[in-house]
Amino acid sequence: MALVQLLSSASWYLPLVYTVFVLAGALGLYRYTRCQRKSNVPLSVNYHFTRQCNKTCGFCFHTATASFKRTEDEAKSGLRRLEAAGMKKINFAGGEPFLYPRFLGNMIVFCKEQLHLESVSIVTNGSKVRRDFLQRYGQYIDIMAVSCDSFDEHTNIEIGRGSGNQVDQLFRIAEWCQEFGIKFKLNTVVCNLNYKEDMNLTVLLVAGENDFDKTLRNVRKFQITDEQYKEFCRRHQHQPYFVPEPNVLMAKSYLILDEYMWFLNRDGREPSKSILEVEVSEALAQVYWDRDSFVQRGGVYDWSREVTSSRCDMANDERLEW
Repeated sequence: MALVQLLSSASWYLPLVYTVFVLAGALGLYRYTRCQRKSNVPLSVNYHFTRQCNKTCGFCFHTATASFKRTEDEAKSGLRRLEAAGMKKINFAGGEPFLYPRFLGNMIVFCKEQLHLESVSIVTNGSKVRRDFLQRYGQYIDIMAVSCDSFDEHTNIEIGRGSGNQVDQLFRIAEWCQEFGIKFKLNTVVCNLNYKEDMNLTVLLVAGENDFDKTLRNVRKFQITDEQYKEFCRRHQHQPYFVPEPNVLMAKSYLILDEYMWFLNRDGREPSKSILEVEVSEALAQVYWDRDSFVQRGGVYDWSREVTSSRCDMANDERLEW
């Protein structure tokens, strides 16, 4: 009887129910926070540390509107914060990063020797790359990506990238990369001047950077239609190393850090605050980064000099549980 009275008493089970709800709520909050924390991991970052460049590519999205560049100590401080937040890969770009070879060399050594990053890569137009630089720093570079939009020098010149020896320099760099154990990558922007050639990227209009006459570059004259791009992909899809990246996947899937160490919004909106001023997680929350598109376009791959895991293994990495 006492047990029946106890079970029928609201004053007995309400505290228990309340406790259960509190525990369930706490567990839900923990899972949500954990998910949010994982979703804000800057696994791969593109650091455009300068806007200065020696080329005038008509479709460039990161044009030389300023000559600002962080000091080495400031840049290292920001990179250290990114590594602490979960960065595994850094890509140095510009502008043209090889306009500052000493800065670039010191940064890639720092990223490998001090931060122990899995991958360090560089995107360059190739014109300033020298063999002695790769001989000295090649052991710290996993991937060298060279931008070349055509094997026809006249087309390169019309685009704004050519100087008469773009193609010859491209093949020299490829040989040097093979010599020093660096993975070589060819980046090509598909536009109306070269879309019938062997390419793997497409011209992308970026608000506030290359989209109209008042910006330093106007990409509109280089744009192609979706059907032209699809036609190109169909024509080259049999190639084993063909990696198409359409606008729908590119537009917001790259995490870009500019020369001020601000994360950029690719739709023309305000950038984040500098990661030297706020936590990396706070800066990431201020911009839109499409993590699903990042994974879908193959943002995680075998990006180290020595392959330690398969792409399938990396796809199951808990760091990507967004």
